[in-house]
Amino acid sequence: MAQGRSGQSESPDYEPNAPAGDVYEWFQRGVKLLKDGSPAAAAAILARAADAEPESRSIREALARAQFNSRRYEDAADSFRWIVAANPTEDYAYFGLGMALWRTGDMEAAQEPLTIAVAMRPDLRDYVSALKQVKATLQARQA
Repeated sequence: MAQGRSGQSESPDYEPNAPAGDVYEWFQRGVKLLKDGSPAAAAAILARAADAEPESRSIREALARAQFNSRRYEDAADSFRWIVAANPTEDYAYFGLGMALWRTGDMEAAQEPLTIAVAMRPDLRDYVSALKQVKATLQARQA
């Protein structure tokens, strides 16, 4: 493998702005950053991981959570939609999609995925509470 003056690889796969390590290490660092309260930094590295492994649901879920926590609600909604399309049995993805849509202000769109999440997991209080709040908001708007 050829190396340039900086000691960096000049192979065709070399990307000067890529984080060190492989995709799994990027995923691990992104999850740790998210856990440690740095969602924007987590979203950046997890987006890189998602680009490298576009079919990974675990990477996409972590990315969606990081986007949501960094208030990038439309991006989070897109990521959660991808998960739902890839696996329609993912209750958390429906919940995340509903929450992201709620944060964008689209209560009507938020209601459906939250309803599905509650139907799948009626035992989860967070799901039930979110759906009740969205329904109450929609009722108040109609009044």
